[in-house]
Amino acid sequence: MTDSQVLYSATPRIIDCKQGAIRAAHLNVDGSYSITCGADKSIKLWNPHRELLLKTYAGHGFEVLDARGSTDNAQIASGSVDKTVMLWDVSTGAALRKFRGHAGRVNCVCFNGESTLVLSGSVDCSVKIWDLKAKKNDPVQTLDEGKDVIMSVVVSGHEILTGCLDGRIRRYDLRTGQLFQDYVGKQVTSVCFTNDGQCVLLSTLESSVMLFDKESGEMLLEYTGHVNKEFKCDSCLNAKDTHVLSGSEDGKIYCWDLVKGSLVQTLDHGLGKTSITSVSHHPKDPCVISTAQNKLFIWKADSET
Repeated sequence: MTDSQVLYSATPRIIDCKQGAIRAAHLNVDGSYSITCGADKSIKLWNPHRELLLKTYAGHGFEVLDARGSTDNAQIASGSVDKTVMLWDVSTGAALRKFRGHAGRVNCVCFNGESTLVLSGSVDCSVKIWDLKAKKNDPVQTLDEGKDVIMSVVVSGHEILTGCLDGRIRRYDLRTGQLFQDYVGKQVTSVCFTNDGQCVLLSTLESSVMLFDKESGEMLLEYTGHVNKEFKCDSCLNAKDTHVLSGSEDGKIYCWDLVKGSLVQTLDHGLGKTSITSVSHHPKDPCVISTAQNKLFIWKADSET
């Protein structure tokens, strides 16, 4: 450790989600709730701050690999090994739509800002866009520029960002209809925009997290020290864009200073060499959630623990 900063308490709250192995966990748009999905084919909605299970959603035929809430908190989208994308009503738990069209498992899903579209990335090398207002369950557009498995997709404003195992990140500008590609040279498993929208943060399967300038494609910094060679380990930024966080295959979260690139803290889950695949930061507060095995971990600043 090269810095004495302490961002989060070393003692997290822990919830046994009882979903088998948890495949993904995300905080919602205001950080009040979290969604987990697991190997038992279910999706669960939590109030992680009160360690309270609110609802369970079941209907997929195989394990669920990703699930996210809409920006109005009214719906949840999920993607599964069963090749389908499902839309759920948050309050009733009912399955509203089932979208078929991918030729393989669905690794990642997200809503657009208006929650009118769901995007899904798949092992079939494509991203499909589903219109929630359309009566038909066919995709309204397929982005098939990927040459390998799509691992991550996010939307910010008029831009779609994808991460692919072909070593490229692709940014689609919906206003101009342009595609921008940056060759990373390493298999990309997780992508996100910085909160100010100026940069792109990505994780690779060569134990590195990289920060790229969005417009120029220049790599600004590389963050290393963690282990990420076999599994998708999420990376993200804190609410103020001052620190980078990433899961690791040694049972820890690594936290770096965004500008200096120095490691400031590690958060040990106490489970040995277990992969920390999901890491999601609160949009405003010093709080981050992560998953390992069948458990959800909630890390907060010491004053809030």
